[in-house]
Amino acid sequence: MPRLPLIPLLLALACVALPVQAQQNAFDLVGPDLKLSVTRGDTTLPIGAVPSLQPGDKITAEAALPPDQSAHYLLVVAFLRGATNPPPKDWFFVAETWRKKKNKLALTVPEGAEQAVLLLAPDTGGGFDAVRDAVRGRPGVFVRVAQDLFQASLDRARLDAFVTEIARIGDTAPERLATAAPVLANALRIKLNAECLSRPRGLQAACLTQNRDSLVLQTQRGTSLAETLTGSTADLAYSIAATPQAGGGYYSSYIGLARDAAKLFGAFRSPQYQYLPALALGRGDTLKLLLNAAPSFQSPRSVLAAPLPPIGPATPPIWQAGGPTPVCLAKPDLVLPLEDAPLLYATDFGRSLSVRVTSNEGTARDFPVLPDVEKGGVKLDGAVPADLGTVSNAVLQGRWGFDTFTGPRLPVQLDKMGAWRAVPDSNVVVGREHPLVLRGGAAFCVSQIALGDAAGTRTPVPFKVTGQDELTMTLPLKDAKPGALTLNIARFGSAPPDTIPLAARLEASRLDRFVVHEGDAEGVLEGARLDQVGGLDWHGLHFSTGPLSRGNDGDRLAMTAPGPVPASDGEAVVRLRDGRSVKLAVRATAPRPAATLLSRAASGKPAAGALPIALPDGVLPADAAIDFSFKVTRGTLGDSGTVEIAGADGPSARLAFRDGALQRVGGDVVVAHFAPRALLGAGIAGPLRYRLVQDATPGDWQQLVTLARLPVLTKLACPTEGTPCTLTGQDLFVVAALSDKPDVTSATAVPLGFVGSSITLPRPAGKTLYLRLHDAPDSVATVALPG
Repeated sequence: MPRLPLIPLLLALACVALPVQAQQNAFDLVGPDLKLSVTRGDTTLPIGAVPSLQPGDKITAEAALPPDQSAHYLLVVAFLRGATNPPPKDWFFVAETWRKKKNKLALTVPEGAEQAVLLLAPDTGGGFDAVRDAVRGRPGVFVRVAQDLFQASLDRARLDAFVTEIARIGDTAPERLATAAPVLANALRIKLNAECLSRPRGLQAACLTQNRDSLVLQTQRGTSLAETLTGSTADLAYSIAATPQAGGGYYSSYIGLARDAAKLFGAFRSPQYQYLPALALGRGDTLKLLLNAAPSFQSPRSVLAAPLPPIGPATPPIWQAGGPTPVCLAKPDLVLPLEDAPLLYATDFGRSLSVRVTSNEGTARDFPVLPDVEKGGVKLDGAVPADLGTVSNAVLQGRWGFDTFTGPRLPVQLDKMGAWRAVPDSNVVVGREHPLVLRGGAAFCVSQIALGDAAGTRTPVPFKVTGQDELTMTLPLKDAKPGALTLNIARFGSAPPDTIPLAARLEASRLDRFVVHEGDAEGVLEGARLDQVGGLDWHGLHFSTGPLSRGNDGDRLAMTAPGPVPASDGEAVVRLRDGRSVKLAVRATAPRPAATLLSRAASGKPAAGALPIALPDGVLPADAAIDFSFKVTRGTLGDSGTVEIAGADGPSARLAFRDGALQRVGGDVVVAHFAPRALLGAGIAGPLRYRLVQDATPGDWQQLVTLARLPVLTKLACPTEGTPCTLTGQDLFVVAALSDKPDVTSATAVPLGFVGSSITLPRPAGKTLYLRLHDAPDSVATVALPG
């Protein structure tokens, strides 16, 4: 159903409050029940399943009053056609509820009607004429009340559904409340009081449902009604003041509505009648009326005003799938999650619901589903047969009142036998844990994986879902023997498990080479089965093992020595964990290049008319060109060598001699020039680092400089002694704090993301202003103030 506007009525409460004696907060008085049904064409629905009416609909209505009802009520149905267009007299229908032959209404929604309202008026003789004249005299009031009371009734239905479910779970399985309550709150768009779940288990349900009217509804996903309505400080203060924590009443949409509706109805108070708003909760063919004030049977007698569904096309439900993760159709107790579907659970509008499942071969089948508010979705009403084939598409469909709807599309999965395959092949290596990837099947339909050997032993294998059709696992083959193995993949449902034959083989240890550079203290051993390596000895240095990585070309084992590697070659002894040792020829290659930073500077023109900003050593402006020099202290940097520049975690780029970005000053001193924004992008800021690269061999990263974006400060105006000053300029958002003290104590903080052109600060004690910049938070810049 469309969200009808509550904001005009609710905001009026910020200015006008009715006396507590005149209007209670909660709709806690049970009013009379009404029996209604609606017929459209050949279909008749109970009122609880009707989200909207259409001209031409046939309505039957009667009051379900007790047999001993002593007060005689007139049941009036009035149709409206806008706030400025009084309805004709023949748009009013009346039943005398105490007369057996006149206690029912059978009427047709007239063409041109836009709203409908039910009125229960005590019979006083001429009461029908008085009610009709009141509606026709001020139709706008009843149009507004009809719209807003209907929406408020839907909101109350959501609250009732939440309270009912919490109470049910609290009585039958209180241990489930901690997990069920957040799901219920999300499904019904209720803002959950999470503090209740920290209480003892026996008190949680009572805390969550202690008062319907203390629950805060959410009008859209992730936004509470209070957050939606509060567009100014005054509105926010009012909303907070209306909460129990602030000592006021309670806050909810229909409470605010009732107060405002009662104020509107106050204009109709007469010696004969006064009007009271009523919520109308439809379940089945019963419309239950809830009141928030006791009706009067003394003059002025109370006329109960309740809404009927709005007249016009019903807005189809706009629901969303509960997330991108597929759900296996064969999973027991399957629930397909939905988002933004509170009225599906709180009303009877949704009916004949089913999921249309289409296989990849094009076969479509429908399966009935039922709403499940505790799981936040719809559940299959029965099991899915195993002969569906491969499925990756399902659509929710059904009826919303009289109308059919289709959507949303739900991510589901199902596969058939033989879908899984080992990647890249089914060969596995024994003697160690072997990583394995499976692809091709429905990953979320796998319930268990077991590894079987020739002796019939089955070992469970933990696995991870790494894609919709991909599983990764590590096979426990450290103590396994070569031979035939079988991987058994069990799936949810009645489908038999998939089996994948594996060929288990021994992998011969292979040592390809040991890559080490002169002057380094670490190297990399390359080969296969390197998990069996315990250490390496070479030229008096013992290299201990580090992290092992595996790639398409084999294993790479990092190894570390206690000191630098000499310029030498010869045989190394690789010691294996089983006690064996293997000799390997090793030669230390040329040292990786390294340098010492000598100097750095920035060149650029400050903005005209700006106050000069001085930066500390190691910090340079981000929009300036940078020159720096370094001395090569290890290895060489020939004419083909480059200097790589990179941010802390951003892109990198290289400076080369051939481009003129590098110039040699003597044999081992180089001067580099670059513009950071042109080289690394306009958004570059923060720490910059550099390293030398020669013949595709990079050196270690070294700190170069910190780039800082600078504001353009144009003026500091201090009107009179003892008054604050105003600093004006541009790009003030790059400043974190300002102070007149070098250690930036008692600083004026600049709000994060500040986009203004001026900021107020205390009068500086001296002629220097100190800035702490976001891009260089550990440094302090200075601004010389004019005399």
